[in-house]
Amino acid sequence: MKYKNIVDVHTHSIHSFDGNDSVEALCLAAIEKGAKVLAVTDHCDIDGKDMVVDELCPPQLKDLNDCINKYGDEIEILKGIEIGQGIYRKKETEALLKKYDYDFVLGSLHNLENMEDFFFLDYKNYDIDELLTRYFDGLLELCQWGAFDSLAHLTYPLRYIVAREKINVDMNKYQDVCDAIFEELIKNDKALEINTSGLFMDMKDTLPNISFVKRYKKLGGRYITVGSDSHYANRVCQGIEQGLDIARAAGFDSVTVFEKRQPRLITIE
Repeated sequence: MKYKNIVDVHTHSIHSFDGNDSVEALCLAAIEKGAKVLAVTDHCDIDGKDMVVDELCPPQLKDLNDCINKYGDEIEILKGIEIGQGIYRKKETEALLKKYDYDFVLGSLHNLENMEDFFFLDYKNYDIDELLTRYFDGLLELCQWGAFDSLAHLTYPLRYIVAREKINVDMNKYQDVCDAIFEELIKNDKALEINTSGLFMDMKDTLPNISFVKRYKKLGGRYITVGSDSHYANRVCQGIEQGLDIARAAGFDSVTVFEKRQPRLITIE
């Protein structure tokens, strides 16, 4: 590994609907790759009509606590969750986070209200500018609400609109709202994620790319998290070194992990 301090704070186990491997398998993979910190951040898409958080959270937390007891001398394991679409059910989200003892909360938006995930949309049937305007407005609302620690994959829809469907998007149209998102993150001591999954998809870049990370830094951003968004044990830590390269090139000398919802800086070295 190029870097001594490898951290991956966005991963999914079998406790995510699209996860494939156990919490233990993720931990063992991270240990094998020499990671210092691993957060397992299983999906909780709280807008789902059949979502029952009391069935999701306890078994995930049990597995995490078991692994902390078993492997805590070899790697720091953080109890995480990715709250999807929390702005559509704010009271339920706040109750969940009050009830369960998480170290780290990712905030994300995979779909607009009463719509499918951006992955599933047939973009011939939509006005792309309207979709993206609603998406970034939703992220701004999420950041103003602030019930999370790090904002996940800022440019998530571009994974499908631009990279998969080859639809050109002028991101300059959304500069003002992205600036407003960054300003809310900064004001509320929240982090911006560098999600490395896109490096291994059609887009061949991080979400967001370095231009957004540099802009966040220029506006006064302090906290950056890096995550592989792996859904398989063999992809844990994938792209993290490239993510650290981007963080450093954007002017950051450290990345952030959250323990008991409090930020802690880890030097990029």
